[in-house]
Amino acid sequence: MIFAYKALQKDGHMIEGKREAENPQILAKILKEEGFVLISVEQDKKRKLSFTITFKAFKMPEKISFARNISSMLDAGLSLSRALEVITRQSRNPKSKKILIDINEKIKAGSSFSAALESYPHVFNSLFVSMTRAGEESGNLADSFSNISGQLEKNYLLMKKVKGAMVYPGVIISAMGIVGFFMMTFIVPTLSATFIELEVDLPVSTQIIISLSNFLKNETILFFGSLALIILGMITMVKSRIGRRILDVIVLKAPVFGELSKQINSARTARTLSSLLKAGVPYLQAMQITRGVVSNHIFQNILELAEKKVETGDKISQVFIDNEKYYPAFVGEMVAVGEETGDLSNMLLRVAEFYEEEVDQKTKNMSTIVEPLLMLVVGVGVGFFAISMISPMYSLMDNI
Repeated sequence: MIFAYKALQKDGHMIEGKREAENPQILAKILKEEGFVLISVEQDKKRKLSFTITFKAFKMPEKISFARNISSMLDAGLSLSRALEVITRQSRNPKSKKILIDINEKIKAGSSFSAALESYPHVFNSLFVSMTRAGEESGNLADSFSNISGQLEKNYLLMKKVKGAMVYPGVIISAMGIVGFFMMTFIVPTLSATFIELEVDLPVSTQIIISLSNFLKNETILFFGSLALIILGMITMVKSRIGRRILDVIVLKAPVFGELSKQINSARTARTLSSLLKAGVPYLQAMQITRGVVSNHIFQNILELAEKKVETGDKISQVFIDNEKYYPAFVGEMVAVGEETGDLSNMLLRVAEFYEEEVDQKTKNMSTIVEPLLMLVVGVGVGFFAISMISPMYSLMDNI
């Protein structure tokens, strides 16, 4: 949920802002870690309006470019306000421009950069805002934005590779469906009319195809209506909390995809936590933000256990070691080494790089394996159709 809040700094200065959190208690805990005392909080009632304003603004490549350009300009000696003006002029997205102008005006009015970004939670998530705040506090905003652009780019490329591996199968299956529909509604009816006229004995496979063809031809609206309802129902179920949890479990148990999901979530966890710790974000807050980055609720529950370890001052490596069924053993061992050597951020970075390479290799292998499998499926389908429609013709010729 998005909350509008007022908080008190140590010097007595009052600040206002908006932030994403599960509930007001967690928001208060996060602010306390940052040195603020929560004074008042309420759920943001303008969330829907904010969504319409920010919709289609700052797609991920644009967000990566924004962070990289800010880092370069600040490093070159430009002021933050000047850098934002340059980026605003370069932007070709009217909605992005509107957001950048508003952020710049807030900064000129005395707001911090992180607070200005935080007023657009649907564009700049807690990871982005927290790393910005850490950069402001350390006085090294340029390096912080360099880390942000690197983090966003790695996550974006990781998911792009996974989605890219699914494009080819999707295109082939869609093409098969379209070709199959036209054959069933145009070609099969012509052949079936000939068979009926000549009173040919039809095999079971041919009768099945003709029955399916008659249904698609006579009940086209019913077929597409039912298909649309099924798709809509599946989307609604996946978006619901229970449906999402069921899907998370199914994905983890699925062959190939289960292992891929574990490696993706391991890479995301390691890189996000590494970036946050390197930027100087407090340990507990870094764990809370990382929990929001992973997509599977099982991994979120494991990270929640790790948060509790942080609160009590214990090491988090044991949590990963105890959950090797989900986080591979390499993760727990590297986290343990990082805690022992005091170099946890670099150890996590190595874990992230390792699993990103593994995901990259697996997606390439998937493309190599899927192609012949699809060809096999297409061949079986075409063969079944051809035999079913040709065998009655041979029967007719034998009778003649």
